[in-house]
Amino acid sequence: MTTTIALVTGANKGLGRETARRLAGKGWQVFLGARDVARGEAAVADLVADGLDVRFVPLDVTSDASVAAAADTVEAVAGRLDVLINNAGIGGPRTAPGGTHPDDLREVFETNVFGPIRVTNAFLPLLRVSDHPRIVMVSSGVGSIATVTDPKWQGLLPPALGYPSTKAALNMLTVMYASELGEMKVNAIDPGYTATDLNGHSGFQTVTEGTDAVVAVATADRDGPTGGFFDRTGAAPW
Repeated sequence: MTTTIALVTGANKGLGRETARRLAGKGWQVFLGARDVARGEAAVADLVADGLDVRFVPLDVTSDASVAAAADTVEAVAGRLDVLINNAGIGGPRTAPGGTHPDDLREVFETNVFGPIRVTNAFLPLLRVSDHPRIVMVSSGVGSIATVTDPKWQGLLPPALGYPSTKAALNMLTVMYASELGEMKVNAIDPGYTATDLNGHSGFQTVTEGTDAVVAVATADRDGPTGGFFDRTGAAPW
């Protein structure tokens, strides 16, 4: 039986690390991508100590050179990629829209939008070698226009441009890639409100619960969905 090869970006902690752990626990070979070498190597050491096949690859999603080098590493070691999980992301400024300058948003867009484009395009040649390629975009419910305009959530999400806008953009990227890449399964997921550094660990879900949708979509069979948006309970509203 052929081992499934996966890459998870932004995986030295939180949802990314838990995703790497759970997928490696299924017998997959997982490349753990992180821009911080020390933290990435430490995360891998812990997972390897648990008997998991996890390998560190330096990967800064905002750097063309770093992403290209990561693709070269995966190609040299594995020769292909079956599952790409675009997990790396940052929170961005929380200033109100009227007080936000365009320059305030450049870093969050570079990471959360341009990063997945950069990584996806760099790894497409390796994904095309796979006989069952899958791409998972880790998005958010706050990127869902249907969710944030639902009256029951009124007032719970302070208005801010950065993070919600980038996740809404990531959802559209998902649909567009799925439309082009008919031979691949391309989906977005909403982890739900999960306790991570991104929200000061205020989320009510564990990282295991937060990765349920990632794992479900990443492990879907050949008849699985594409161009969809999912949370841990099933289809999520756009």
